[in-house]
Amino acid sequence: MFQTIGLWCLSQKGATAIEYGLIAAGIAVAIAASVFAFGDDVYNLLYDELPEALNR
Repeated sequence: MFQTIGLWCLSQKGATAIEYGLIAAGIAVAIAASVFAFGDDVYNLLYDELPEALNR
């Protein structure tokens, strides 16, 4: 049983999938932080300031 657990811990299968998963999670966190930080500014730019500038 210990030998099986040891082989499972040393196995490299799935390591790439885990790495890609961590990269995807990091990108998702970065996108969420950007939306949280700049969401109101972008909304104001697109829906308040831009239409006013186009109507001039």
